[in-house]
Amino acid sequence: MVKLNRIYTRTGDDGTTGLVDGSRIAKTDPRLIAIGDVDEANSAIGVAIVALGEGPVADALIRIQNDLFDLGADLATPGTDFFPSEMVLRIVSAQVARLEREIDAMNDALAPLASFILPGGTAGAASLHLARAIVRRAERSAVAAREAVPLNPEAVAYLNRLSDYLFVCARFVNKLAGGDILWVPGASR
Repeated sequence: MVKLNRIYTRTGDDGTTGLVDGSRIAKTDPRLIAIGDVDEANSAIGVAIVALGEGPVADALIRIQNDLFDLGADLATPGTDFFPSEMVLRIVSAQVARLEREIDAMNDALAPLASFILPGGTAGAASLHLARAIVRRAERSAVAAREAVPLNPEAVAYLNRLSDYLFVCARFVNKLAGGDILWVPGASR
């Protein structure tokens, strides 16, 4: 368990931050940008949970928030050994597969898409759409970081699947409130 007695350390005042192995990188490093975008995505999911209120969707999102903390630790762990251990957090294929199963279960309750949909509807669904867009950015950042340093492929796959999950989850939430808001091409011409 993590125990923090003091929040500020002053070690980052020089524009660097520490990785899991103790090495330091610039706060502008692509790896750290990806970690920051994952943190932002996690915060956006927290907003969605508040908008949704208690229930099974919020419970699933809380589990995902925990996964995203693991994913941040994964991205912050240099090296090429992507197997988890007691001391090393890594995203594993079972986590990606669980998202796929949950996407399929929610999608089974939805009508097939006949149009693009607008990100909105209920406050909960709109928050999920915003979180999805932020997760997409986190995925792009992770892919960019992967061009510079080795990253766990399962971490990138998890982000890709999570954006799909949040899209389907927003549709699922909106279905309970009347359905998707459909894009009408050229509607305001």
